[in-house]
Amino acid sequence: MLTRQRKSLILERLKADGQIVAKGFALETGLSEDTIRRDLRELAGEGLLQRVHGGALPASPAVADLSKRQHIATDGKAAIGRAAAAMVRPGQFVFLDGGTTTAQLARRLPHDLKATVVTHSPSIAVELAHHPHVTVELIGGRLFKHSMVSVGVAALEAIRRIRPDVYFMGVTGVHEDYGLTTGDPEEAAIKRAICELAAETVVLASHEKLGAVSPCIVVPLSHVSSIIAEGPMPAKLDARLQDLKVGIVTV
Repeated sequence: MLTRQRKSLILERLKADGQIVAKGFALETGLSEDTIRRDLRELAGEGLLQRVHGGALPASPAVADLSKRQHIATDGKAAIGRAAAAMVRPGQFVFLDGGTTTAQLARRLPHDLKATVVTHSPSIAVELAHHPHVTVELIGGRLFKHSMVSVGVAALEAIRRIRPDVYFMGVTGVHEDYGLTTGDPEEAAIKRAICELAAETVVLASHEKLGAVSPCIVVPLSHVSSIIAEGPMPAKLDARLQDLKVGIVTV
């Protein structure tokens, strides 16, 4: 079997089953496990899957740069933004993550809402600049241009001095076994710190992130209060969330 045919077959199986187990796939196809593992490495290098111990899982397209992410699942992100904005209560101290889905949330906050929004994303701060009754506090630090958020020591120190009522978290992967993931270790550390300090964490996830995995783990699913997702929810993920008693809102 030619390399191109093998890789195409791997991607087809990954799409159908949601995972590839290298040993089992090698036995099924009559190919060597070393050949399959090499193909998986090369496909991972192209960003087409995420390697894990023993095989591979779907890679999230949400690790693309911000300009490309703005054109992914736009209707779903708008619906998630509306549902999330409806959860914000007057007087709350809210932390908004960076990203295209949280931008939809910011745009849909009620015009008469009086609240304080903290963010480490200049883009989110700009979205709220003309909201008449929302106080905006911007966390500084080194700008991670891929996601347009502040990261680094300065950002972490500022974050550790606050206690948000609710944190709306954006991620690039939500998986029943690997939890919440993103593409950069510093960005993951920032998300983890906010989650640990917030009274409640709500995850926002459009459909391409469900069942997908990115390289950097943020927190396990058990660390969050609820998830607002663009349905349908994959069966295994839905069952895991229900076992953990994580609230599920599908739009």
